[in-house]
Amino acid sequence: MPGSGFRGNPRQLWNAFRWSMKGLQAGWRHEASFRLEAMLAVVLVPLGLWLGNGALEKIALVLPAVLVLSGELLNSAIEAVVDKVSPEFHELAGRAKDMGSAAVFLLLVFTMLCWGLILVPRWI
Repeated sequence: MPGSGFRGNPRQLWNAFRWSMKGLQAGWRHEASFRLEAMLAVVLVPLGLWLGNGALEKIALVLPAVLVLSGELLNSAIEAVVDKVSPEFHELAGRAKDMGSAAVFLLLVFTMLCWGLILVPRWI
C-alpha cells in the first residue's frame, strides 16, 4: 500500500525522478521505435524552436514530438504488461497492442499536421 504521509518531500521527488529516468533508459534500451523517435525528436525539437515564430508556434512544433515519445513509452508499457500476463496469443491482448500502436500512429500524424500547417503556408 502506498504511504499515507506527506507527499512531495525531497526524497520522494528524487525517487520519482530516478524511476522516470529508469523508464526512459528501458525505453531506449529495449524499444527500437523509441530510439528512432527519440532521434527524430533530437532533430525536430531544436528545429521547431528555431523555425517557430513566437511562443505558440514553437510549442505547436515541439510538443507533438514530446507527445510521440510519451505515447511510445505508454505503448511499450502496454505491450510489456500484455506479454507478461498472457504470453500466448489472445484476441484481447492483440487488440490492446494494436490500439497502443494506433495511438502512436495518430500522434505521428498529428506531428506531421502541426508541422505542415505551420510551415507549408510560408512556402506557398
